[in-house]
Amino acid sequence: MADEQRAWEIVLSHLERALVDGELSPGDRLPGERALAGELGVGRSSVREAIRVLEVLGLVRTATGSGPSSGAIIIALPGGGMSALMRLQLAATGFPVGDVVDTRLVLETHVAEDLAASAPDLAGPSALLDAMDDPALAEAGFLALDQRFHLALAEASGNQVITATMAGLRSAIEAYATAGALSVDDWETTCTRLRREHRGILAAISAGDPDAAADAVRAHITGYYDQITIGKDQHGHATAAEAR
Repeated sequence: MADEQRAWEIVLSHLERALVDGELSPGDRLPGERALAGELGVGRSSVREAIRVLEVLGLVRTATGSGPSSGAIIIALPGGGMSALMRLQLAATGFPVGDVVDTRLVLETHVAEDLAASAPDLAGPSALLDAMDDPALAEAGFLALDQRFHLALAEASGNQVITATMAGLRSAIEAYATAGALSVDDWETTCTRLRREHRGILAAISAGDPDAAADAVRAHITGYYDQITIGKDQHGHATAAEAR
């Protein structure tokens, strides 16, 4: 059985691929919860969560009961930017980790500089950091909130392209961050450092110091990447496959 905390993403990726590749079309009915759960080795609750995401995106409609109108039915296909985002999400786990990190540095240092110059509302990112202070959080839960924090900063910038790209890299970032945590000897010390670095990023942004904000993001991303132990490819990049 897949880890239920991440299993819904397995279902979502499966359904996204079917939509993007044209295996599912408007009017088609999704396989039942029991069938999808059995095919993908996940719980039925994970199937329901993935379908809820597609419903929010306006791609499926769900109806209870029985008969031809019940269940989850495709009502639209991803088009334009949404299709591109889905393709990026599906491809991202095959990218070299070094390339993913380099892209994060370009995007996230720009976001930090932009936020520091514009005095945005940081209530959302700040609330995520408060949630990350919970000492009962397991590694996976902490890293999921960590990834959500970085995405929340991108969203606060208002740049839709950067936000979509960060969202599209979600699976690749989670893959190397989670796999890397397994190689950390003292996770509690690392976790404490990451919390401190996150607070430092927000403090620099709140202080209106673009240079300090960019430096804090750069040190945070490269510091964790340099710490974790992962294989290197012929170009010196760690591959996502090796990270997993």
